Amino acid sequence: MDTISRLYDLQTAGPKYRAVAEAIRGAIDGGSLGQGDKLPPVRDLAWTLKITPGTVARAYTILTDEGVLEASVGRGTFVAQRRRARSGVSWPANHTAQDTDQVRLFTPRIPDVGQVAMLHDAFARLAGRPPEDLLNYPSAQAFAPARQAVLRWLEGAVLGHVANEDIVLSHGGQSAISLVMQAVLEGPRPVVMVEELSYPGFRRAAELLRAEVVAVPMDGQGIVPTALEEIAQRHKAQLLCTSPEVHNPTGICTPEARREQIADVARRNGFHVLEDDCYRLGMARAPSYRALLPDQGWHVSSFSKCLTPSLRVGFAVAPQSRRADLRRTAEHGFFGLALPLAHLTQDILTRDETYGLMDKVREAFGAYVRIAVNTLGGYDLRWHEDVPFLWLTLPDGWRASTFVQTAEAEGVQLRNADEFALRDGQAPHAVRLAINAHVSHASFEAAMQRLRHLLDHPPERIAV
Repeated sequence: MDTISRLYDLQTAGPKYRAVAEAIRGAIDGGSLGQGDKLPPVRDLAWTLKITPGTVARAYTILTDEGVLEASVGRGTFVAQRRRARSGVSWPANHTAQDTDQVRLFTPRIPDVGQVAMLHDAFARLAGRPPEDLLNYPSAQAFAPARQAVLRWLEGAVLGHVANEDIVLSHGGQSAISLVMQAVLEGPRPVVMVEELSYPGFRRAAELLRAEVVAVPMDGQGIVPTALEEIAQRHKAQLLCTSPEVHNPTGICTPEARREQIADVARRNGFHVLEDDCYRLGMARAPSYRALLPDQGWHVSSFSKCLTPSLRVGFAVAPQSRRADLRRTAEHGFFGLALPLAHLTQDILTRDETYGLMDKVREAFGAYVRIAVNTLGGYDLRWHEDVPFLWLTLPDGWRASTFVQTAEAEGVQLRNADEFALRDGQAPHAVRLAINAHVSHASFEAAMQRLRHLLDHPPERIAV
């Protein structure tokens, strides 16, 4: 870190993130950082250089995209071309993708790259824990080790200063969203804002709390700040729910400058921001709203989208000033996660091999994404190899409802854009294709070919 700091001080021109990137390159070229060496955590380097974590994160992202660095959630960022050994344990994959003509692309299906065997081992270790773990209610401090393990899981996100006391374990990401809403919303009819196309779970959680849900317009970078401010003021909104890293369903990543504009709107109008980060499989590309809004930003994540959805474990991270509110909401609602499940979470998230398996899951999803892009790339397709779904805007001649029905008749099940819009909202003629890694590459490619045939032969031209 001393070498990077010294080289950073020598940079005299250009943006700060470029200066950080050049300092790291200089440390590599000069031999102070060798292949496989681990770089300082974003927060630590930002503190040393007296700059924002987002600036360091942007430098790391640039160098990662250039192949100078390699990043892995939970393990950190390394000089590229020779990774450190992950673990002496190698977990065999025992689930084989199936050949089938019926391909369901509603929800991402995670490949077994060894996590099933690892989970079997974790359950076996759980069975050997002391009897009192199965006979008593957990104490207030019983979840601290699991929360500490979650901090490692969250290293890929730029969250600002965070301690394990800021974290509450929940029954999946959806439960975490509900907990945050319960901690934040006040009054008989609070207003929750969502993106005009958004994860339906936001709306369902808000409706359970008798909140009114209002849609905010979007563009190619996410939420439109001017529209957000007008809607927040008109409705006296209390909460914005958003997914800036991997927007569900479109896959948009909101850039740092736009996030700062949105944070400014939240700051001026006093509403909270709930960030759903469940779909991110790699390092964050910009600071989270919790980092940008230390008193108003809430963060939600889980490992359902990259390890296993079956355990239903999620995490809610509160602003430090509101940690007691979040903890009280969980304790009053369900007394906290079952202690054996917390122990299992701690075991999984403290294993080095867990993060190596995540790399394999990301690589496996990427192979399916490439198949889809190679087949459908001639159309208006939004995708990223680190995102387990694609967003397809349909060509003239296709309405989304008709396309989904026709595709299902051909053995391919998709999600219509209407499912991500409010009931009174307008949805584009588009569909989301989730990656199903439980089917073979051959079956997946055949499904993409069938979709391509439909796209090439629309049933009608829609009058403009």
